[in-house]
Amino acid sequence: MKRRTLLAAIPAAAALTTPAVAQQAFPTRPLTITVPFAAGGPTDVISRLIAEGMGRDLGQPVVVENVTGAGGTIAAARVAAARPDGYTLLMHHVGHASSATLYRRLPYDEKSFAPLGIVSDAAMTVIARPDFPAADLAGFIAEIKRQGDKLNIAHSGLGGANHLCGMVLQTVAGTGMTGVVFRGSAPALTDLIAGRIDVFCDQATSATPFLREGRVKGYAVTLPERVPGLDLPTTAEAGFPALAMSTWHGLYAPAGTPPEVQERLSAALRAALHEPRLRQRFDELVTAPASDERATPAYHRQYLAEEVARWRPIINAAGQYAD
Repeated sequence: MKRRTLLAAIPAAAALTTPAVAQQAFPTRPLTITVPFAAGGPTDVISRLIAEGMGRDLGQPVVVENVTGAGGTIAAARVAAARPDGYTLLMHHVGHASSATLYRRLPYDEKSFAPLGIVSDAAMTVIARPDFPAADLAGFIAEIKRQGDKLNIAHSGLGGANHLCGMVLQTVAGTGMTGVVFRGSAPALTDLIAGRIDVFCDQATSATPFLREGRVKGYAVTLPERVPGLDLPTTAEAGFPALAMSTWHGLYAPAGTPPEVQERLSAALRAALHEPRLRQRFDELVTAPASDERATPAYHRQYLAEEVARWRPIINAAGQYAD
């Protein structure tokens, strides 16, 4: 009788352990985060920090692969076409939302991805050459209105964060400037310091050292809060709330990734964002880690849709499109 009871208990015990085993089934091998920009840039650095933290939480290595070109759309297309099993992910910034309007022909749309969570927010800085003739943001906008395309504005390619910020700036000013394309922020800052470029919108991450040293002239930061260590008002404080924007990053899986895998990846993202080392490095990068509320699939889906809608009229008004 005892033997029969013991045997009967085995299936019940197995049933209790099966869900736990199923939850541990993912991941069983290394994962890849595809980064649309070159190694060493802000998106790459953020991705590597996230990869390390997620790898510890998932118990598998998370490697970073840089796939550059076309404002991030080449990398995005690769991930959109990947097998939806949770092993191939995309880290992209605000340019992922603007691409929906900026590029007339894309092999994907926002429905091609499963948003996993917002990762970070970084301010853009509105800066100019050291001798630019304006004392504050109002004077800066007035000077742009006055000189128009006699002024030049740097950016690192269509769809980049500095290009998007520059479009907002010109929309608010109601006039265009002459765009000059650089291979990244570093050479643009070099020419700005030398006075060969008039205006630039750059991430606080790279502009902060030059602002602190007085090598470029700063007018505002584009987040609702001031950037610690920078004596610059927010665009809203300076009277131009329409200039507000965030260089936010988000993590994506291909559409069709199983919901339970999406939730596991999102949980690993949130765990990574709580690591003290990551938060210290984000402070050094002048970047804010996303809150637990924002680092979720539901919030990310809603926010992405809002950002796509926000950038559409700005890009259409500027008339700057990529083929």
